[in-house]
Amino acid sequence: MRFPRSSGILLHPTSLPGPWGIGDLGPAAYAFVDFLAAAGQSLWQILPLGPTGYGDSPYQCFSAFAGNPLLISLDPLIQRGLLSYDEVASAAAERYLSLDVVHYGEVLDVKLPLLRRAFERVQAGAAPDLAEDLRAFRAEQAGWLADYALFMALKDAHAGRSWNTWEPPLRDRQPEALARAGEEHAAAVAFQEFLQCLFFHQWRRLKAYANQQGIAIIGDAPIFVAYDSADVWANRDLFFLDASGNPTVVAGVPPDYFSATGQRWGNPLYRWREMARDGYGWWVARLRAVFTQVDILRLDHFRGFAAYWEVPAEEDTAIRGRWVRGPGADLFTRLEAALGSLPIIAEDLGLITPDVHALRDQFDFPGMKVLQFAFDTPENPYLPHNHVPNCVVYTGTHDNNTSVGWFQGLSEEERERVRAYLGRDGADIAWDLIRLALMSVADLVVIPFQDVLRLGAEARMNTPGLLGQNWAWRFRAEALNDGLASGLRFLTAVYDRLPAALKPVKEEEGELEYQPVEA
Repeated sequence: MRFPRSSGILLHPTSLPGPWGIGDLGPAAYAFVDFLAAAGQSLWQILPLGPTGYGDSPYQCFSAFAGNPLLISLDPLIQRGLLSYDEVASAAAERYLSLDVVHYGEVLDVKLPLLRRAFERVQAGAAPDLAEDLRAFRAEQAGWLADYALFMALKDAHAGRSWNTWEPPLRDRQPEALARAGEEHAAAVAFQEFLQCLFFHQWRRLKAYANQQGIAIIGDAPIFVAYDSADVWANRDLFFLDASGNPTVVAGVPPDYFSATGQRWGNPLYRWREMARDGYGWWVARLRAVFTQVDILRLDHFRGFAAYWEVPAEEDTAIRGRWVRGPGADLFTRLEAALGSLPIIAEDLGLITPDVHALRDQFDFPGMKVLQFAFDTPENPYLPHNHVPNCVVYTGTHDNNTSVGWFQGLSEEERERVRAYLGRDGADIAWDLIRLALMSVADLVVIPFQDVLRLGAEARMNTPGLLGQNWAWRFRAEALNDGLASGLRFLTAVYDRLPAALKPVKEEEGELEYQPVEA
């Protein structure tokens, strides 16, 4: 699917400013949308929105359908009288929640008890309209919500242990055991449903506001789901698992230039033939749900749909794996039949073979070009003179260093190649690369907000393979200033990426003026 020439910013909501230890869906998110509009941007790209577990990675979630409760803004709950400002501020002060870094454990300890307090007040009769919203939400999301809420309640009851360690009747989802557990943990299940109702209500309002401002949301979906998830527990027949629920094979990537042993990700692998029996119903449901949350979807590890690296579960590394054919065009043909045109971006980085390109191009999905990967030879496909229109250009991604940090880490010879291509001295390397991306023939450009802010390696979002210290960066509210917005808007206009409502139109007198954005 082709997209109009436009540009936007990559920023996960956890990085937004605010007083409660983590960015959320409250006032700072709306201020960021206003900044995007003022800067002439059309896109806001985020990472997966699901509930994160050990390691805090948004790519390892307890559900492919649910939202992260830590993103729920407390401000609307204060406004509705379900919490008081003093009790929230007091709880935050006890743990000294940082304004600059997300300490997930501390945020969890502060936020969940406050959300539980709000829930208890709703149960006691406060905000009756919210109680009615919750009843409607349960019915609307019945396809996944009941399994997820019970899964999370049981995880809490088992001190967070993985579902394959639970008592066999619960592990194996015996109906009688599930019924008893539902009764025994009814309050915990209802609390999980309440959290999801709040998240979806707040996210839908924020997305509607962004869309009204002319901002489309680009979401992100990993191809594989986490083993310790409601998705796997509730759909064991769709994954390669043994009789005890343990994976027999897991996902990864083979040895390459970056790793002599490859990467053993550990995600369970899909039984694609089984999924095909009902027309990939689980995938249809997943993408239908995702497209209620976002306007465009980046599919992570797109190459795995053509062929994926299968690693025996007992292996400690990914060396002894093999390539296995994926579902290919059959999956996307079925998805199109069920959902219509698919506004998908294919993450086609890494070891890409002709069959991956053919699958991407068959459905007209734009691929990705990352400028930080571009400067070794003139033939490099990531250099702008080799770009094709149907692609998305990034200065870097969430897995890369910031552009400033990247440039500082290059050898002098490598830096000279970059400077020669740019025709600049590299003193403002982040914005040099932003300009280079915007001038590309690519339909879409997405810039990590750290590069807009000209930040160094200290602002890196994720270092693959490093456990801990990731996904934690935040910026301060004062970063969203008029000068920054004006500068970005200027370059966006120079390279013809302004939203249609902002592009100059010629009047009869020959003068140019800017059309206002529709409210």
